Amino acid sequence: MTRLAFFDLDNTLVDRRSVLSHALTALCRSRGLSPEADQWLRTELADRATTEDFARLRDIFSLDVPAADLWLEYVGLMAATATCHPDVLEGLARLRAAGWTIGVVTNGAGDIQRAKLAETGLADLVDGVAVSGDLEIRKPDPALFELAASRCGVSLADGGWMVGDNAAGDIGGGQQIGLRTIWLRGRPWPDNLRAANHVVDDVTEAITILLSETSE
Repeated sequence: MTRLAFFDLDNTLVDRRSVLSHALTALCRSRGLSPEADQWLRTELADRATTEDFARLRDIFSLDVPAADLWLEYVGLMAATATCHPDVLEGLARLRAAGWTIGVVTNGAGDIQRAKLAETGLADLVDGVAVSGDLEIRKPDPALFELAASRCGVSLADGGWMVGDNAAGDIGGGQQIGLRTIWLRGRPWPDNLRAANHVVDDVTEAITILLSETSE
């Protein structure tokens, strides 16, 4: 089997929940937003964010700032707040040194996700990135995985792995295209989804599993 590993970004390589909380705190303080607007943002942006969310924020709370300005500030704050644990960066570097091709397959807006990859140093450790906002499709759509493979210069026909926290999107999506899978437990597991090959609590455990495959 080829040494190909795809990783999800949010809540797999990067703790999006923490990043989002810090970014929204800073945004609301910067713009003097009310506690009600703060809570609205935390609810609406819990899973994903788009420019349209900030247009709705402006309309609902009668803000006089352009939605585009709010979006740009949000993107900058998300990037500035994003961190990746040194153990994860070290693990990915070890994978590359062992001959693995590494891709990121992530849902989200392209500008935010790429900014996070650059800020955390992850961009220097991956061979290709596919973001749902690039194609207006989302995992588990096979087309997003195919785009990632193309950008990594590999073929999905040769097999590989998908690592992520979202059972349907990451594990189900990976299974659809014949990848072996590692699930980071935390979210509910769908009753109709086939079990992942491995279940772990942290992405570093997943990397250890992949490295063990190298020696087999």
